[in-house]
Amino acid sequence: MLYYPPERISVIAASPLRPNTGGKGATRASTLAKSASRRWHIFDRTLAAPIQDLTITFRGLKDIPPSDFLLNPRRLRGSDFLMRWSQGVWSEQQLRQAVNDTGSFVAYPYGPSSTAPDDDIRSFELYFERLEKCGLGNLKRPDLLIFRRDDIPVVERAIQHLGGIEKLPFTEEDHPQMTSLLDHALIAVECENSLWRARKMPDYSTPMRPQKRLNGKLGLKKTAVLPTIIVKEEDRNPLKAWQQQQGIAIHVWHAFYDEAYGIPLDTIDQLISEGTIEPTRQVFQALGGATTQKLIYTVYYHYAYKLSRTLVDPDLVADFITDKNGHILPYVRFVNGKSQLCKDAIEILKNASPRR
Repeated sequence: MLYYPPERISVIAASPLRPNTGGKGATRASTLAKSASRRWHIFDRTLAAPIQDLTITFRGLKDIPPSDFLLNPRRLRGSDFLMRWSQGVWSEQQLRQAVNDTGSFVAYPYGPSSTAPDDDIRSFELYFERLEKCGLGNLKRPDLLIFRRDDIPVVERAIQHLGGIEKLPFTEEDHPQMTSLLDHALIAVECENSLWRARKMPDYSTPMRPQKRLNGKLGLKKTAVLPTIIVKEEDRNPLKAWQQQQGIAIHVWHAFYDEAYGIPLDTIDQLISEGTIEPTRQVFQALGGATTQKLIYTVYYHYAYKLSRTLVDPDLVADFITDKNGHILPYVRFVNGKSQLCKDAIEILKNASPRR
């Protein structure tokens, strides 16, 4: 078996594989490290993935000298990002479908990553290029807004006057139609997703116990593998500022393959302030190969409410794109499937009120 650990693959993925002799390889690694300190393009920030999710394992092969290894891992990495993009689109669609199927509530895309085209990766990229050119590269808004179904006429009218869903990120929030839209929102949602079956994770049912590192507070060992709700520090403060300015509560919804969990942003803040949830540093990689460390918070699912469960698994369809150089990138696309909102989530929406 030939296996490249994450810290190795992050360097060789930036170029064709070659031995790191301290010359060009070391220089490239240094350049890659420096690039992490630069401001990432909004497209890269949106598609950046934890490097642990991008590990490539080759089974049934003898050890191959780097000089004889002709496959460029960056090409495989491109396929990984395409699959994660498809997964993110699918998981958000499933959450919207689950909300809409309640018959009482409806979910609309709101933030840039949700209003962007979701059927073509190139159109998705061009959308973010437009945002960058308009000086909106640092724009951070929640992904979804949730409304009562009775308010659909008002919501649809406001969106139509603004030119459609895709125009929302380009419009100031003090615009009269945007104000009308936000005045009817029950909650705002920040979406996250993970390619795991939550119920099959090793520590899914492990009870929390007092932890020395948490000064006796309940928790689990650092190496525990279980469903968590993830929030990046770079997103937390802008979302808190948006919530305070707009007067709309933000919830973080984290979708797994088989179920999803939700938690108010205020609850996450409280857990962090109490020292119950510790920050960790995780290496993220952009599509082009650049890496950077990001501070994240992983909140145990024990603190969250059950959001939804998957009733019908998605179909995993083989697909590909051809890049501008004629290279084919294969990937797996997530389609179909069906989710159902859980009672706890429905009660939270029933008890939510529009801002005053």
